Amino acid sequence: MLVSSCLIMAVEDVEFLSPDGYTGEPVEDCVNTGDTAWVLFSAILVLGMMPALAFFEAGLLRRKNTLSIITEVFVGLALMQFMWYMGGFSLVYGTDLGGFIGGFDYFFMRNLGVECLPYAPQIPGLAFASFQSMFASVTPLLMTGAIAERMKFRSFLLFIFLWEILVYYPLAHWIWGGGFLMQWGVVDFAGGIVIHTSSGVASLILAIFLGHRIDFDLYHGEFPAHNIPLAAIGTALLWMGWYGFNAGSALSAGPLAAYAISATTVASTVGVLVWSLLSLLQHRHVHTIAVLNGAIAGMAGITPASGYIESYWAAIVAIFIVLGAYGGVWLLKGKLKIDDALDVSSVHGITGIIGSLSIGFIATSKVNPNGPDGWFYGNFSQVYIQAGGVALAIAWSAFWTLILLYLFRFSKFFKLKVEEEIEILGLDHYYHGDCAYHSLESPEDPELDAGEETSLMDPHYNSINQETNSAANLDYRLRVSADMRKTLSAR
Repeated sequence: MLVSSCLIMAVEDVEFLSPDGYTGEPVEDCVNTGDTAWVLFSAILVLGMMPALAFFEAGLLRRKNTLSIITEVFVGLALMQFMWYMGGFSLVYGTDLGGFIGGFDYFFMRNLGVECLPYAPQIPGLAFASFQSMFASVTPLLMTGAIAERMKFRSFLLFIFLWEILVYYPLAHWIWGGGFLMQWGVVDFAGGIVIHTSSGVASLILAIFLGHRIDFDLYHGEFPAHNIPLAAIGTALLWMGWYGFNAGSALSAGPLAAYAISATTVASTVGVLVWSLLSLLQHRHVHTIAVLNGAIAGMAGITPASGYIESYWAAIVAIFIVLGAYGGVWLLKGKLKIDDALDVSSVHGITGIIGSLSIGFIATSKVNPNGPDGWFYGNFSQVYIQAGGVALAIAWSAFWTLILLYLFRFSKFFKLKVEEEIEILGLDHYYHGDCAYHSLESPEDPELDAGEETSLMDPHYNSINQETNSAANLDYRLRVSADMRKTLSAR
């Protein structure tokens, strides 16, 4: 129904308005139904990106941790959404308090209904809050790719709960909610600084703090993916949802949304082509995972600039974005041996930084009359304005991530890393009491996939394929998990 509404409703030409002059007072009789339909539909698209993220990451991990990553994403999504509606929206978009944080105007969604807010002057305030809730939810969930296969479930939930309050809410207010960085002139169309840079920095620090997974050196950090088709399905859904992510941030169904869609398409396709070429040059064939990473890197990097640049610039910037991400993987995992499991710090963090800095060079008010011009259009000051915003975001995220990790060291109940026995067995069985693929679990060798994965080329494939029925497999793994729980709790 929402798709049909977007296609058949008459839409007025409404420019995206900045929140300058925000008084905290809602505006009545303001709703444009076409814009509202587009933003609500975009919110649904972005919501779909989070299950897509779970599928993408699960497919690229080992099968014994499939349910672990899916559960982290789904429970994390529920927690972040609840926090946003209870107070997060108010802390970001409430009345500005000294340029640092929002007030308590909308706690528990009070004073928020069909009236429009200055941040989104043509849609109901509740629709705007719902759309922004998706951004608040996806940001900490990106870290699941960095800490995969070795972080305790309860510790993960507590960490993202605290991180969201200490890092995301203030940073989002600074740039989007009328805070001091917005007043200074820093812009971020859909989250390159607020989302990708902040989560990328936190992911890198988490990966360093948690250390290597078992057999990291054996596989040079690139553990075999257990289900690449599942990862491809997740990528396809992410790709589709990213149009809601970027174009929905126009908050209107008009020319600005069209520019954002165009930039997103160009950057994602260039990302695929460039990463595929790099894979061909390095490995002499195009890895499917390289194709998937290229698409995501291109979209993540163009996110902050998508509503400020001409489409042809998106192609040029995407080349630098992918080169930066590819180089980041080579440096961080290949040379520095940092076990960022799915390269979140490179594919999201580095790309978000490059895309955010590019605004200072190539942004033009011809695309977004309420946005800035960059250096190439006569405004050199935007270069250092953007650089300052990125630097502060990096420092803020790094500072609080380090503080939280330091405090976690003193808690026995919230230790971060799982015990070696649990990592060998797999997080699925210990924390979630089940397995993703019953027919692939071998009761004869419960530790088989500590370092090895099944494939037609794997020497262990034949032994794994000779199994008893799935009920016996699951019963065996659950008994091992139960015995391990008793052993660990007795220590």
